[in-house]
Amino acid sequence: MSPTPRTEPHDLHAEQAVLGAALLAPVVIADLASRLAAADFHRPAHGTLWEALLDMHATGHPTDLVAVTAHLNDTGVLGRVGGAPYLHTLMQACPTPANAGHYAGIVAEHARRRAVAVLGTRLTQLAGSGTDTADVLAASRALLATTSTTTGGGHWPAPVPLGDRRHLPAFPVAVLPGWLADMIAAVAEFTQTPPDLPGSLALACLSTAAGGRAVVEVRGTWTEPVNLYIVVVLPPGSRKSAVFAAMTAPLLAAERTLVDQARPIIVEADLAARVAGKTAERAANAAANTTDPAARDRLLADAAAAAVHAETVTVPALPRLVADDITSEKAASLLAEQDGRLAVLSAEGGIFATLAGRYSGTPNLEVFLKGHAGDMLRVDRQGRGGEHVDHPALTLGLAVQPEVLRDIAGMPGFRGKGLLARILFAVPENTVGRRRIGPPAIPTDIAEAYTGDLTSLVLTLAEWTDPAVLPLTPEANQRVLAIETAVEPRLTAAGAWGHIVDWGAKYTGAVVRLAGLIHLATHLRDGWGRPIRATTVDAAAALGDYYAAHALAAFHDMGADPTTEHARTVLAWIERTHATAFTKRDLYRAFRSQIPKAADLDPILDLLDTHGWIRRLDSPERASAGRPPSPTYLAHPDLTRTAGTLHTLAEPPRRTA
Repeated sequence: MSPTPRTEPHDLHAEQAVLGAALLAPVVIADLASRLAAADFHRPAHGTLWEALLDMHATGHPTDLVAVTAHLNDTGVLGRVGGAPYLHTLMQACPTPANAGHYAGIVAEHARRRAVAVLGTRLTQLAGSGTDTADVLAASRALLATTSTTTGGGHWPAPVPLGDRRHLPAFPVAVLPGWLADMIAAVAEFTQTPPDLPGSLALACLSTAAGGRAVVEVRGTWTEPVNLYIVVVLPPGSRKSAVFAAMTAPLLAAERTLVDQARPIIVEADLAARVAGKTAERAANAAANTTDPAARDRLLADAAAAAVHAETVTVPALPRLVADDITSEKAASLLAEQDGRLAVLSAEGGIFATLAGRYSGTPNLEVFLKGHAGDMLRVDRQGRGGEHVDHPALTLGLAVQPEVLRDIAGMPGFRGKGLLARILFAVPENTVGRRRIGPPAIPTDIAEAYTGDLTSLVLTLAEWTDPAVLPLTPEANQRVLAIETAVEPRLTAAGAWGHIVDWGAKYTGAVVRLAGLIHLATHLRDGWGRPIRATTVDAAAALGDYYAAHALAAFHDMGADPTTEHARTVLAWIERTHATAFTKRDLYRAFRSQIPKAADLDPILDLLDTHGWIRRLDSPERASAGRPPSPTYLAHPDLTRTAGTLHTLAEPPRRTA
């Protein structure tokens, strides 16, 4: 009898769950890109689909079901993967995207087992071929390094560069309401700028319209105002001013309308105040000039009543929505005048130098800290009355140059007091040098729809003296809970956001604020009378994912991530020494002067592992008690391709006489 063919190790259901999770929640692709290659899937169709997903993710294309189906159809492989119906089957096969990492581990483990089987076969063939024993051992080391821990028959996927902006996600325009998304796309096309700039400014404009006029009620006493701080980082010559003009024009038009509406009221109030003041003055003079003691008491009472009445007559300030470069003191005054609402929108970053004390010599961040949180603001000044704002709502929308981003990291108090933690950063790819000449102008109907809808939102919400409360549906609340659950582990010291824990701790609140703005922009006429739905939170979460990735890049540019800097140094060491394999102990010996404890290497090695630059070998079973062996890692072949021979580095090379 011939032996029964042995089935190669695989788990079809786990492969389907991984692909289904990627289609349901495209954000998991970034987490799994360095862990799974196309060849790790046992079913070829699954490998083809995974390769397509990786390619789309790497180039910044959306990876939702519709986009993936269109891409597969355009590349002629849709039928090869089972057609559009099979993509729906994959999505149904995924219990929850939250467990994508677990299923990916199963797929990777089976791929390793298949690789081990291939290794055994090849070693058996070598041993039976009459090859010298020493050559067989040398070959086995090479096979172990390139096959046993490299899934998919020896294929290493391209590593993800550390801090490389080319791999940052594109602005998810499609999650915004049509009137807003159309304008963003049209402005980006006409100005030949990345959609990140008009997209982020669109959110700042929504924040200007709704800030101080609405809050999101999450649960219990937890509420979030809907004002945002947004900073877009682009070099000079990026047409920032042109984009600002296009996106903010409706705000300035709405401001003029509010001024026109308020001017008669202001004139009437000013006249009433002057009449009341004159009346009080005449009453006081009459009381002072009388010689009749009995009449003096009556006249004094009349004068006091007239003075009190004069004090109650207030003259409203001219409405103001937008400021440019402004001091903290002036911002506090305007917030007090404008019922707690103000936006600072600028195509330059001069406001940061002002806050750092360019004029006063002393940093003054309190207004901008409280203006984001909505905390009560009281400002007492010598020589004039104090200013009081119960719930200030300040909006910040800036486009700054990369040099400004690097400068603000060193400005006193910006990081320590939490200003940087409140900012949503966008670090888009620069399009200068690749712009299309003569693009079409912004279509009139799109510009008119944007202007009309944004103006309507401003004017409608301007009438609210108390902020509208926007509750969440139970399903939306569950979405927020899921975000909190996913974020919390990232905030540990060894977590992905451990070096920006101040920013990460405010992440869920930022997503909630984004959800409130999307809700109001979707329901322009009656958003305050509807609860926020789960789909709106999902859209806000997509924006949150975008800003989280860009925040990591921004803080890296500000030098806030020592782990990444150490990881770059380790990569340089691997290239210099041609270390195709090394242990954690080897690395510690090489960097003991820079890294005091071996445990401090763990986040560095984890970062390099998740980016695909190194791979950890499974530790062998211990045959006896004692200190466990130091973990061993393989280096990506691209780092050591010039090494010529394969070797494990026990220590840095020594010079010989």
